[in-house]
Amino acid sequence: MKLVTFKDNERLKLGIKTNEGILDLEKAAGFFSKEVPTSIEEVINNEEALQTLDVLTKLALENKNDVVFLEEESLTLGPSVPKPGKIICIGLNYKKHAEETNMPIPEYPILFNKFDNTIAAHHDVINLPFNSNENDYEAELVIVIGKEAKRVSENEALDYVFGYCNANDLSSRDLQFRTNQWLLGKCLDGFSPLGPYLVTSDEVGDPNQLAIKGIVNGEVRQNSNTADMIFKCNEIVSYISDHMTLYPGDIILTGTPEGVAFGMPEDTRVYLRDGDEVTIEIEKLGKLTNTFKKEV
Repeated sequence: MKLVTFKDNERLKLGIKTNEGILDLEKAAGFFSKEVPTSIEEVINNEEALQTLDVLTKLALENKNDVVFLEEESLTLGPSVPKPGKIICIGLNYKKHAEETNMPIPEYPILFNKFDNTIAAHHDVINLPFNSNENDYEAELVIVIGKEAKRVSENEALDYVFGYCNANDLSSRDLQFRTNQWLLGKCLDGFSPLGPYLVTSDEVGDPNQLAIKGIVNGEVRQNSNTADMIFKCNEIVSYISDHMTLYPGDIILTGTPEGVAFGMPEDTRVYLRDGDEVTIEIEKLGKLTNTFKKEV
């Protein structure tokens, strides 16, 4: 199932992507006199929610009604996870990315965090900070936790995952490396766009075998596969859960493959500029696109 959020009079509503368009769950529930979750958070926190939504979707498709199906292109989408709990990121988690940056392969996952001010949506315009000229794109697979997880084994870890989405783990490199703590360059407003969909784990299958691309102004800069991850998705979830409890709605950005600007020779690095467009494309998860505007 592909879940979406979309704006309606400044209110975020919940929808499902179908072959007929985006199913407006609120309108569909009213049409069929059903009670359904009205937010991503409610779906993630209710184990029976997906079954309820599946029944409603089948009803809507069997009784096609123009009122409840919307054209995706006409909608302003919200973030695929509008209100995440913890935002945990993994650094240097692709072998070729570690090699291109001349950094050693990590012995353990490198963890850092972001905050909810960084959350943005598909097609949002994101400001490049006024005091930085080295802003970088990072295509990343996001794990969305669906069940409370504490000290779960690697074999069972993916059972605690609700689904996956695309992210651009934007990084202001000159701010990131101003000190030995990365937070400043990672936590700027809008620096974690998520979308366009939140895809349930059953539809994704193996998250460790997904093609992943980062495309800047139509040029493919990153072209890899999650198989190149140093620490696989199940290892990441298990490792983090050994040290902190993961709750439904927590998200984990799993690292970026080679091809970022910072990985190029210094005299050939092309960082993001005013007017640039970046698309993050991951197999089965759709395309997340944002444009950038220089902050003044």
